[in-house]
Amino acid sequence: MRRLHLSNRTARRLWLQVNGLGDTPTGPLDLKELIHDLGFVQLDTIQVVSRAHHHILWSRNQNYREPMLNRHLAQDRAVFEHFTHDASVLPMEFLPMWQRQFRRMRDKVSRSSWFGKHLAEDHLDHIRRRISDEGPLSTHDFDTKIEGAREMWKRPPHKIGLDYLWYAGELATCHREGFTKYYDLSERVFPDHLREQDLPEQEQIDWLCRSALDRIAVGTQGEIRKFWDATDVAEVALWTTQNEGLLVPVEVQSADGSWTKALAAPDIEDRLSSLNPPTSRLRILNPFDPAIRDRVRLKRLFGFEYTVEMFVPAEKRQWGYYVYPLLEGDRFVGRIEVKSDRSKGLLTVQNLWWEHAVKPTAQRMGKLESELARLAKLAGVTDVEWCQPK
Repeated sequence: MRRLHLSNRTARRLWLQVNGLGDTPTGPLDLKELIHDLGFVQLDTIQVVSRAHHHILWSRNQNYREPMLNRHLAQDRAVFEHFTHDASVLPMEFLPMWQRQFRRMRDKVSRSSWFGKHLAEDHLDHIRRRISDEGPLSTHDFDTKIEGAREMWKRPPHKIGLDYLWYAGELATCHREGFTKYYDLSERVFPDHLREQDLPEQEQIDWLCRSALDRIAVGTQGEIRKFWDATDVAEVALWTTQNEGLLVPVEVQSADGSWTKALAAPDIEDRLSSLNPPTSRLRILNPFDPAIRDRVRLKRLFGFEYTVEMFVPAEKRQWGYYVYPLLEGDRFVGRIEVKSDRSKGLLTVQNLWWEHAVKPTAQRMGKLESELARLAKLAGVTDVEWCQPK
């Protein structure tokens, strides 16, 4: 099979399209379809303007508002929470293909020193019995204490037990209050017709690889594996060998002009023929947006270096605690540090940095101000204030 060559601009536009960032983020909102097309949405606790999962969904359709996701989880049962590369929400219909991931995560945490002695069966049985008898419970409904010295990431025994049973698929997130997670028995959350399906292991691996490539369109074996982070290197290598006749070999031009060999979905030529230039709107993306999660790929395709510095000591940060990338068309043109104060109804711009050779023209600044006004609506605030001259 001949190898396709994708220019850097084509590759950038294709990447934005498959990540739901190619079109103007307006129009009717179908939240179920949006999450299905993304595959998953990463959850995060940090709220500077709006938590990552809300911001990610809003970036695809700005009619999205924060309460919608919990209704989708708690009332509609259209999504479930589990672990991809991190805690995420996934379409409920994916549940049969996620059974091996429950087992993988159960085995992984069983071996972890973080969980250790707190996985004693009598401790886990106590948690199971309480939830079975009392209904959904959160960590606040238990009172075990951290043993020994308090250290970062150290958690009380009940939190460790709840997490383990959640990783294993015995417990499921049934709803959230604020960002507080409530656990229930999985059989009371997951629909029986999905929970009871028992697909062969190889069928699940095949789905994980195919659906990953479908959602990235073009990728190396490593990028296929990293999408869900639910397979290992050998499994993906075997899958690509077994499907060699269906996968399209490509070379992708990087921002620096070099070329990378990769594989493409079988319908890649149809995708390329229907590819349009992305919207010229300036977008404020979340640091955990799936389009920028792989920092290596981000730099390779867009020539944009980006690091999350929230865990970097303040004196060592190059940019700031929580800095948002700025996307305009098919280029990352800068980054902005912005924070909301919901009690004051205020969105504050603390810092703004443009990339080299990007000029802050009146038109570009107008686009940014429009996006800030839209972001303020997501956060439920009304005013935008600049801490520095525009």
